[in-house]
Amino acid sequence: MDKRNFIGNEKTKEFISGKWHGKRYYSLEAFLKNRYGCRLKKISIDAGFTCPNRDGTLDTRGCIFCSAGGSGEFAVPPASLKTRASAESAERYIAYFQAYTCTYAPVPYLEKLYREALELPAVAGISIATRPDCLPAEVLSLLRLLKNEYPDKFLWVELGLQTIHKETADYLRRGYPLSCFAQAVTALHRLTVPVIVHVILGLPGEDRSMMLGTIEYLNRLSVFGIKLQLLHVLKGTDLARDYEKGKFRVLAKEEYLDILIGCIEHLSPDTVIHRVTGDGARELLVAPTWSLEKKKVLNALHHRLKLQDSYQGKYWKGEKCHAAQTADYL
Repeated sequence: MDKRNFIGNEKTKEFISGKWHGKRYYSLEAFLKNRYGCRLKKISIDAGFTCPNRDGTLDTRGCIFCSAGGSGEFAVPPASLKTRASAESAERYIAYFQAYTCTYAPVPYLEKLYREALELPAVAGISIATRPDCLPAEVLSLLRLLKNEYPDKFLWVELGLQTIHKETADYLRRGYPLSCFAQAVTALHRLTVPVIVHVILGLPGEDRSMMLGTIEYLNRLSVFGIKLQLLHVLKGTDLARDYEKGKFRVLAKEEYLDILIGCIEHLSPDTVIHRVTGDGARELLVAPTWSLEKKKVLNALHHRLKLQDSYQGKYWKGEKCHAAQTADYL
């Protein structure tokens, strides 16, 4: 094992039993326990946003995989946040602005939404899903302002990268170059705003080495968190039409676990893994149907990691990353 990998052998056991709370990777649940002493419930919000890939600015069709709900099938309107928080069993919450592009609106509207969530005592912080090409200077200024005014609350930004490979990104109709993503991450780092990156595993035309290439790229950028999302084919999308025409196939369960474990092994041990599979609405999911049994998938993952003596960062060869060095801003 490379000597620069600081969590090998006995050190690995310390991380698994301590920092990682028994798992073989640094899960969001473990991070929140370390930081807040408990699990925070996430409440997804649909605040009526649209997207430049839908309103005609870039396209009108959206990304090829995106459903009509803008990935917010389980989201509630902002007015329901307080009621929903009161109805849940957790003590504190993450307000997750999820549906469509949640910085793509006039700044006064964004400020009103974000402040209303941050003002709720039960909300520990907000997470804002957006595109890297939808972070203009005035939005970044707003994020800086809110971060300074609510020092006891966290503010995260989630960016939909999906892949670093141009051919795949063009097929997805992502609509921005990789350089735009890198610039957005740099701008958010300057604000000390943690970045969570969405990556889709199993995209048409991508093999294991290409997916690992995306992980290695993110290691170099030192992002705070990552969501490893299994490709879901949803009804009503152009991706579903291509699937039905036999233009590509989805990953089988064992294939996905092999790739997922490879990604975990190559990922920096400081990066928080917010997701390892994803949730597709049952009524919309075309394939793969095995993903509906999420508990079984997670159990199989944990079993395989233990059986193979695999863990996050096993093959990572970098130094201790920026995210850990600046953990005070999380």
